[in-house]
Amino acid sequence: MGKPTGFIEYQRELPENRPPLERIRDWHEFHTHLPAQELKTQAGRCMDCGVPFCHTGTLISGMASGCPINNLIPEWNDLVYHGLWKQALERLHKTNNFPEFTGRVCPAPCEGSCVLGIIEPPVTIKTIEQAIADKGFEEGWIVPEPPQYRTGKKVAVVGSGPSGLSCAAQLNRAGHLVTVYERADRIGGLLMYGIPNMKLDKTVVQRRVELMAQEGIQFITGAAIGTDGFPATALREEFDAVVLCCGATRPRDLAIEGRNLEGIHFAIDFLHANTRHLLDNDSNSKMEISAKNKHVIVIGGGDTGTDCVATAMRHGCKSVTQFEIMARPPDTRQPDNPWPEWPKVYRLDYGQEEAAARFGDDPRNYLIMTEQFAGDDNSHVKTLHTVNIEWAQDENGRFFPKKIPNSEKTWPADLVLLAMGFLGPEDTIADQLALERDARTNIKADEGLYATNIAGIFAAGDMRRGQSLVVWAIYEGRGAARECDRYLMGTTALP
Repeated sequence: MGKPTGFIEYQRELPENRPPLERIRDWHEFHTHLPAQELKTQAGRCMDCGVPFCHTGTLISGMASGCPINNLIPEWNDLVYHGLWKQALERLHKTNNFPEFTGRVCPAPCEGSCVLGIIEPPVTIKTIEQAIADKGFEEGWIVPEPPQYRTGKKVAVVGSGPSGLSCAAQLNRAGHLVTVYERADRIGGLLMYGIPNMKLDKTVVQRRVELMAQEGIQFITGAAIGTDGFPATALREEFDAVVLCCGATRPRDLAIEGRNLEGIHFAIDFLHANTRHLLDNDSNSKMEISAKNKHVIVIGGGDTGTDCVATAMRHGCKSVTQFEIMARPPDTRQPDNPWPEWPKVYRLDYGQEEAAARFGDDPRNYLIMTEQFAGDDNSHVKTLHTVNIEWAQDENGRFFPKKIPNSEKTWPADLVLLAMGFLGPEDTIADQLALERDARTNIKADEGLYATNIAGIFAAGDMRRGQSLVVWAIYEGRGAARECDRYLMGTTALP
C-alpha cells in the first residue's frame, strides 16, 4: 500500500478530459493526464485491504470482477506513491504486455471491485496504469528485448488484435520463431480499426508493433488466411503450431423490412473505413461512409455504439440518436448488483457527452425497438420506424420485448449504423481445418488449455470466448501462448 491513511485524507481525482466541443473538431485523444504529484496522491489512496479484490479477475453474474490479467495493482500503486516508477513498470509488465492499451480503453473492472469502492469512490487504477506505461516510453525504459536463445520451433499466429499480439509476444519471449498474419493492411486488429483514434491513438499501437518487430516477430499484412492465396491447411504444414486469434467478427444484423436500403451499415465497417481514411491522410479522397450533414441513428449501445456516436460527431452530423433496447441503468448500485460485481449504473461516456454538449441531451433512447426502414425514390434510407417496449416474461419465465400500444414513432435517418454486437467467428478457417464449435459457434477449446480438437492448433480471444473486452483478449492470448509452448517443448516457464 502507499500511505496508510491516504484513503481517508485524499479524494478521488481524475484527469479532466478535453472540452467536448473542442475535441470533436479533431481526431486527437480526448484524454488528458494528471501531474506526477497528483498521481502519487491518487496511488496513496490504495488501502491495506487485506484481500485486494481489484486483481482477482473472476466472473460474477456473467461480468468481470477485478482485473482479468491479475495486474499486481496494490504493488505498483505503492511503488508510484514512493516515486519508484521504473519498478512500477516492471511489476505492471509482469502481467500485462500492453498497459498503454488497457490504460486507455479498458472499462476498468478492477475499479468496480476496489475494496475502497464499498464506501468511497474507488482508487483511480486505470489512470495510474496508463501513466506508468506512458512514462516508461517517455523515459526510454521500454526497449526491445529479444530472447537470448531460439528454440527453432515455428509458430503461426492468425490475427493481430490484442489476443494475437499478446500471444505472439509471449511465444517470442519463449524463444520460438513467431509469424503473425493479418488480413488488413495494418497490424493491430480491433486496436487499429475497431477503436477510433480519439480513444486510442494509432501511433500508440504502431509504437508497440514496431518494438515487437525489433524483438524478432514477423508481421505479414494483407494475408487473409482461408482464401485461395493463404489456405489455412498450409499453415499446419509449414509451422510446428498454429494459434488462431481471429476475433468474433460476424456482426449481428437486423432482419427487418427495408434492411437492403442504401445508407444502412454495420458499425464496424463505418469505424474501419473512417480510421483507414484518417491514417491514409488523403484529403482528396472521399470518405467511404460519411455522417457529414446527415441525421444519424445508431442502433445498439455498448462501446461500439459510443464510438459511432463520437465518430459521427467529428464528421459534422446534423443530428445523432442512439437506440438501446434495454432499460436505462440506475444512477447507483441496486441491491441485486452488490460489490464486488461490476456496477451496472448509468454512465455518460465520451461520445454521449459530446453529443449532449452539441445537441443538448444524451442521444440515447432506452426501451425502444426498430421495426422498419423506409427509403426514398433512390432506394436510400430516409426514415426509421420504432416502437417502445417493456420487458415481460412468458409462461416459461423467459423475458421478451412487449410492444407498448400507440408508442410508434418515425425518425429521420440518412445514415443508420448497426452496433448490436457480434455473433462469433467467421466460418472459413474453422471449416478448412475441421475445427469443432461450441453452442455459440465459437471455436471449441477449453479455457486454460486453449487446444482445439486438432493437435497443434490453439484458439484464443473472442474467437474462443465470444465478444469480450481487450483485457480478456490479452489474458487469453497469454494463456494460449503458455499452452502452445508446453505443447512444443513438453514444459513451459511462461506465466
